[in-house]
Amino acid sequence: MLKIGIIAGTTRPNRRVGVVANWFLDIAKARTDVAWELVDIADYDLPNLDEPMPPSMRNYAHQHTKKWSEKIASLDGYIFVTPEYNHSYSGSLKNAIDFIYHEWTNKAAGFVSYGTTGGVRAVEHLRGVMAELQIADVRAHVSLSLYTDFEQFTTFKPAESHKAQVNLMLDQVIAWSGAMQGLRQQTAAKAAA
Repeated sequence: MLKIGIIAGTTRPNRRVGVVANWFLDIAKARTDVAWELVDIADYDLPNLDEPMPPSMRNYAHQHTKKWSEKIASLDGYIFVTPEYNHSYSGSLKNAIDFIYHEWTNKAAGFVSYGTTGGVRAVEHLRGVMAELQIADVRAHVSLSLYTDFEQFTTFKPAESHKAQVNLMLDQVIAWSGAMQGLRQQTAAKAAA
């Protein structure tokens, strides 16, 4: 069974990422052929990148990096839930991504974003990073507006119409995650030979 992580992508105080990620998780749980896990980067208490060696060497010096590495490696795909800050995604998410490398590769990802323009610019920046990490990001994207999906910019009340886009994205992420699992198995077999 595939295991897909829903990554809550900010550590900011008074953040809304938890309610958005849990809303998404409630919809995703209707898919019983996939194991879902909420992964909150705040729970990993990662400092600013403090590893002395490049992550591509996979020679981690710190326990917090090893714990983060183990979690991300255990997943077959990702849903990044991110706000948009200053036309991009959060610094804490960038930091969490940069801590490791191989654990991300040859997997699939989808995006749920929110902001005054639906968080679309955050996702556009994430897509470039995903390419560098060899993550296959899907086209479908869930975009939530602070104007229409949050009452007074704080209380999350998403439009019912978003569920169709969530399910389209889930179809793509699940299919691509399955395909990428086969690729990872082939790569591992070649490395072992």
